[in-house]
Amino acid sequence: MTTPPASRTRLWWEIAIVLALGLGQSAIYAIVQLAYRLTDTTPLADQTATLNPSRSDREVFDFIYQMLSIGFSLVPVVLVCFLLWQNSRPHLARLGLDGTHVARDTSRGILLVLAIGVPGLALYLAGRMLGWFVAVDPAGLDTHWWTVPILLLSAARASIQEEFVVLGYLFARLKDLGWGPWPIIIATSVLRASYHLYQGPGAFVGNLAMGLLFGWLFSRSGRLLPFLVAHFLIDATVFVGYPWAAATWPAAFGLPS
Repeated sequence: MTTPPASRTRLWWEIAIVLALGLGQSAIYAIVQLAYRLTDTTPLADQTATLNPSRSDREVFDFIYQMLSIGFSLVPVVLVCFLLWQNSRPHLARLGLDGTHVARDTSRGILLVLAIGVPGLALYLAGRMLGWFVAVDPAGLDTHWWTVPILLLSAARASIQEEFVVLGYLFARLKDLGWGPWPIIIATSVLRASYHLYQGPGAFVGNLAMGLLFGWLFSRSGRLLPFLVAHFLIDATVFVGYPWAAATWPAAFGLPS
């Protein structure tokens, strides 16, 4: 069924608002930040991007700020769930969630980690040597009893925010607008790559490849859980394990030992 012009305009505005509240905003900032990095006197390979930084020099307020940041960053996810909620069960079927085959979808997510994680690390290390990546410090938090739980929550936040919006929501809405599978896959992959540009051009290439794979598989299965699991496991491993690896091999990762 063809979407009427007025409804198409409304859908475009809806998409723009959803993106402006989260990932689209991040993409704009990442593009500007890359321009800043490329025009800086310090070579790109000698610059550092810190993820999950401390937000206060007082532990209790650092913890509070971390929790608030994670919570508010999930508001766009609540919004897309509201927009695509169906009265009949499964309520979130349009986002690719129906509550069935959890074990199978989880297993597929773990397999995706093997397919993406190792090549992704190899790309990062090669990109560091070629100057395509800044040095990424994914765990800038000070060491507290809650540091690892917060890093795991941050990994969950990234997984939920990105996959709900990029795969679940945008695939549904662009399909409503009459887009075919491959235009949707390419557009969402470019978006995914764009909001990682603050890490350097290499991050665009790596995340574009990841987006194309995720998008192609999601278009075939229509199931979101494997990608939520894969994204969480990749980020959790990076956030928690990367500091140890960088301290062990500082020359390769470009961070101080």
